Amino acid sequence: MTLKPATELARLAEARFPNESAEYRRARIDLLAEEIELRRHIERVAEQRRRLPPGGEVTGTYAFEGEGGRTGFAGLFGDKPTLVVYSYMYGPQRAEPCPMCTSLLSAWDGEVPDLTQRVALAIVARSPLPRLLAFKRQRGWQHLPLFADLTGAYSRDYGGVLPDGGDDAAFNVFSRRDGTIRHFWAGEMFATSADPDQDPGGAPDLMPLWTILDCTPEGRGQDWYPKLRYG
Repeated sequence: MTLKPATELARLAEARFPNESAEYRRARIDLLAEEIELRRHIERVAEQRRRLPPGGEVTGTYAFEGEGGRTGFAGLFGDKPTLVVYSYMYGPQRAEPCPMCTSLLSAWDGEVPDLTQRVALAIVARSPLPRLLAFKRQRGWQHLPLFADLTGAYSRDYGGVLPDGGDDAAFNVFSRRDGTIRHFWAGEMFATSADPDQDPGGAPDLMPLWTILDCTPEGRGQDWYPKLRYG
């Protein structure tokens, strides 16, 4: 498909706002062209991701406990062919869960009814289930499907445990086709891939918080991160 140049599409924009200057509008059109290119790049990357060859078969023996009882890894899929698993940094060694993870999951909670129309979702942590559910109630989460990794084996195999035994966040996607479960994709952008003076954020960035702040004059800032409580 031949696409129109982004600059041409940007010039078609009809939005105008009270008292804006000609200088502002010219700069905004230039920025809009870049935003169109960014959208196209995001689409190209998503298409490339979908074309990945089959990932490694999942052969580990994993055990989880959720609100519906105990299950193996296949049980996390339910009736879906695709499973999204987020490893939540709330292991038994932590007095409280990771504030960044908690901010992310708070944003996801309301999306769960929509997400689970298309894929299965599991939020996995190494703390016992009663502890996870107590925090779920405290935060007012309504929909997040929390699971305790009963042996820690899944967390160790798929990026949820650091070499020193501490928690790490991980985002993994799995597929089940013709009875075989395989790893499909994981976020792999870590500190080693970060640019100078930038946090090692992922692309796509899973946090709506950062997407909104990126649209503001202040941006994300260099020294601010979410907290579990304020004031």
